[in-house]
Amino acid sequence: MTSFLRSDRSKPVAIWLLVVAVMVLAMVIVGGATRLTDSGLSITQWKPVTGALPPLSDADWQREFALYKQIPQYAQLNAGMTLGAFQAIYWWEWSHRLLGRVLGLVFFIPFVWFAIRRQLPRRLFVRLGGIFILGGLQGAVGWWMVSSGLSERVSVAPERLMVHLGLAFALLGLLLWTAFDAWSGAARQTLPSPWGRRASILIGLIYLQILLGALVAGNDAGLVYNDWPLMNGALVPDDYGGGSLWAILAHHQGAVQLHHRLVAYLLTIVAVGLGVAAWRSSYLARESKLLGVAVAGAVVVQALFGIATLMMRAPVGMSIVHQLMAALVLSLAVAFGWRVRRV
Repeated sequence: MTSFLRSDRSKPVAIWLLVVAVMVLAMVIVGGATRLTDSGLSITQWKPVTGALPPLSDADWQREFALYKQIPQYAQLNAGMTLGAFQAIYWWEWSHRLLGRVLGLVFFIPFVWFAIRRQLPRRLFVRLGGIFILGGLQGAVGWWMVSSGLSERVSVAPERLMVHLGLAFALLGLLLWTAFDAWSGAARQTLPSPWGRRASILIGLIYLQILLGALVAGNDAGLVYNDWPLMNGALVPDDYGGGSLWAILAHHQGAVQLHHRLVAYLLTIVAVGLGVAAWRSSYLARESKLLGVAVAGAVVVQALFGIATLMMRAPVGMSIVHQLMAALVLSLAVAFGWRVRRV
């Protein structure tokens, strides 16, 4: 069987994967802006191919606007909206979907090219195929999310938003780790170390916090309980226990915000402790120490920015930066986790 391997490493492949990772980050930012501007339900049909073209005539725009008028968001929130206002939200959602289509091509075409030229390290080939499948699944998940807001809701279901955003951040992490592997080649054998496990726990906590943040966003929970460190003067929201367990976990504004706060405190303690331990470690290389401190610093900045965003009632600009910072924190943690396995 012909090998896909010419070398254990490939810097062109690594650069390509980093470009794709940056595009995933752009998708996260545009997607966040789409949600914050209540634009995500403006396109009510899923047309993976023909949907790449926007409305090109006044009749096309009127047709799209008529479809939007049939969903609850228009009737309950935007009744009387002008065509111009509809076009403003439409362009956000259309841009988000177009960027997703371009991202798919930017991944698939170079993948085929590198495979034909046998420049893909064989040990990464299956992983790259998995990333491509996850990327395609993300498009379907995106429509699954949007469809939840087209019949009975005025916004998408928070748990579906969580899955959609969580998959995007998972792809970001996988792309970065694979790019690092492609750049440096296979790791040499090292002595057993607890740092790999510690880094994995940190990455897991960061990812959990991102998922909880998606629930906060999906429930517009940043618009309530805007004092800190208390919540309307109490440690726990007065109505925390109301409703079913699923409602408390995924749909209750006060509850999802409280969970996000509590994990933020835990994450900050763990990240700072790990950063200090990394810096003082005689086992880790200097690059690992610097990355450990960088993760700790980024987590602290993110926590402070999150508090400010909450107390200002989640303005659009600050909310987007808060989401961007989450991506930076995860990226640094992934880099730290990858590096400590190569001491």
